[in-house]
Amino acid sequence: MAYFVLPGRGKRVYRLAVARRIVDGTARGARDRSPAGYARRRTRVLRRAMRPSRRLRVGLGPWLRALPPRLPDPALTAALARLDPEVRVAYVLRHVEGLPRYAVRDQLIELRVRDPWAAIRAADATRPPGGRRPERFEPVLRPVRTRSALPLVTAVLLTAGLVAVLVSTEHHAPRPRGPRVVAAAPDAWRHVRALDAWPARGDLVRDRAFTARAARAWAAPGDRRDVRLLYAGHVDGVPLAVLRRGDRLARYARDDLDAVAAPADPSAPIPLGGGRYLLAPWDPRPEALTGGPLPVADGVTAAARAATGCGRGPLFHLGARTVGDLGGPDPAVLAYHGPDHRPGGAERPARLGANGRRVWNRLACLVRPDARAVTEATAWNFWTGQLPDGGKRADWVCTRLAYSGGAATARATLLGAGDRDTGPCDARRPVSGTRWRSPAGRWYYLAAAGRGLVPHAKGVVRPDTRNRLLVAPGPRGVRVTLTAR
Repeated sequence: MAYFVLPGRGKRVYRLAVARRIVDGTARGARDRSPAGYARRRTRVLRRAMRPSRRLRVGLGPWLRALPPRLPDPALTAALARLDPEVRVAYVLRHVEGLPRYAVRDQLIELRVRDPWAAIRAADATRPPGGRRPERFEPVLRPVRTRSALPLVTAVLLTAGLVAVLVSTEHHAPRPRGPRVVAAAPDAWRHVRALDAWPARGDLVRDRAFTARAARAWAAPGDRRDVRLLYAGHVDGVPLAVLRRGDRLARYARDDLDAVAAPADPSAPIPLGGGRYLLAPWDPRPEALTGGPLPVADGVTAAARAATGCGRGPLFHLGARTVGDLGGPDPAVLAYHGPDHRPGGAERPARLGANGRRVWNRLACLVRPDARAVTEATAWNFWTGQLPDGGKRADWVCTRLAYSGGAATARATLLGAGDRDTGPCDARRPVSGTRWRSPAGRWYYLAAAGRGLVPHAKGVVRPDTRNRLLVAPGPRGVRVTLTAR
């Protein structure tokens, strides 16, 4: 993996030696051969191979002398070298390691790739020379000895002397202080619904060395402001801490820190990676979409994954809400309205039924939110029916995305006619239109409006409107003005 992910500069022998050095550098101490241990080591290897330090080429002699007689195919490695680092990682994981798309997506997120699905799509579109898959390169490697015993003994003696000096002078040196780690009272959440009231949960809450290390990793030099501990425990075998300070939230694991904006909603689940979420202490027990409870331990859910090819979509029910992944930094509450919906009055959240899950499983892979966190997403299937001239049954959906801070956007999508975006829509008075080619090869302008409305198109000829669907034949180049009343 390290060899294929490394940039394709220089000779193959140096590239393979650097790859071997990267892998050897992650094998210090006792080897953890569990799946979680292998996943952690793979992340370290891939992170170093994506952007290798120049220092890896200094003193490379021992690894060059230990190279196998047979080297990988240069045509395959040259083809991969032309890809971006994150695409190389996705390609190797998908087409060399054979991992499923959702597992590749999780690995790319661990590597802090901003748009993992774009990298996966680019990797899947890449074809190696001659249509061959890259073969797994598993040579028999000799042990690499990088130092003699004499320098090692010398280093041990010097270390012992330094330790003695440090012990004798320890009481004179000020101990480094970091931010103070604080936590809410265990029952504070019963009196106020806020992030500050979340109790610290997890099996590592009392491990002060771990929580202090997480706080220091987040703090700038000299910064001693308090940080609030929300979680400290093992997630999939990896020690993980979740901290909050002000409007920022940080996740710390294995010396890696990821800081993001804290959710505006104190009831919003906090993603921990791997499909697991930290829930608010006042939330009811989550339920799987297929029925039955979703296991929870110390406030952390079991892995919940969307039933879609892109990895986005509904995840689980949480009381009256359905939580989903739309590819953003935080999960969103998903809602659905059928064709008979009439807007007006206060609308309470309702969990998705079978039709809502079906629509969102198709929409989730088409929605393209910006970098802001989506707090709530509502899909209104404002028209459903048969398309003309031999067309299939289709649904026209207006999807409103509400962002933290109060902003919102709405786009229309025609599902069943190529699943196409048809432009902006009014989430309370939806109407949308698009050019469409029928199975018979003829072009039409189609438009539909929500219940109680009739679409009107200016710029088309011989429009025929039935059951809130406007159909007009004509060429694609005509400008159309669409209204509804």
